[in-house]
Amino acid sequence: MSRAWDGLERPAGAAAPELREAERFCQQMARREAGNFYWGFISLPHDQRVAIYALYDFARQVDDEADAAGRPHLAASLERHRQRARDCAAGEASDPVGLVLSHALRRYAIPETELLALIDGVQTDLTRTRYATWTDLEAYCRLVASTIGRMCVRIFGFEDPVALDRADDLGVALQLTNILRDVKEDGELGRVYLPGQDLERFGVAEADLLNGVPGPGWERLVDFEARRARARFATGLEVLRFIPRRPAVCVATMAGIYRRILGMVERDPWLPLRRRASLSPAAKAAVMVRSWAAPRG
Repeated sequence: MSRAWDGLERPAGAAAPELREAERFCQQMARREAGNFYWGFISLPHDQRVAIYALYDFARQVDDEADAAGRPHLAASLERHRQRARDCAAGEASDPVGLVLSHALRRYAIPETELLALIDGVQTDLTRTRYATWTDLEAYCRLVASTIGRMCVRIFGFEDPVALDRADDLGVALQLTNILRDVKEDGELGRVYLPGQDLERFGVAEADLLNGVPGPGWERLVDFEARRARARFATGLEVLRFIPRRPAVCVATMAGIYRRILGMVERDPWLPLRRRASLSPAAKAAVMVRSWAAPRG
């Protein structure tokens, strides 16, 4: 967090120069941290873009600080961020990310409950490391990803409330892609997100997966989960029909990058056991260009 703001009390109605300073802070943090998502963010109009920056930055701060706090201090860390969320909703933010986010909550009518649910998702991610069924994992995906998608759609504006449901599906698709991409990294942290029922169905022993040698059933398991993600992308991307053109480009770019990553995993199911799949900057730029060129819907 910017040291220039440490310990300073900020009024609910920030002066224009102060807000511009906070917006620059949010933009710089998002550029540094957002990776794949930043390529979508840059297509947005200014006001929506800085609101999305602040939302992403808030989520990143919560995740990073809670992870660094460790289990003895986790509850206190998360409660501090819940209070930050409540302060944002009340227009009483005192840090640059909170200041911009506070304006976004009011301008785009984002419910405080959705911002708090984001923190609940972080808590789940730090306290639960196994999921027995797809129903269990889907609920987790909705908490950590779909909630953010719903807040983004509120910022974008939408023509029909069904857009929020489609954002839920897209969030599940993105998170399931993350889970497939990050199998090795998660395993090194002792986390197995793939449903236990699915591991059993395809004859993949958890111990073998954690050791990086899941056996011949692994390819069939990856194909099964990838098809599940593809189905959610198909319904989730219907959100493009209900939001304006420039936000639709943002969403199509982010989803396009993740679908490319999913394709890499589908072509080489063993890739996630060796390294994290990623696209080059040139490939990401190409996805963005195609998103601008594609017809809406």
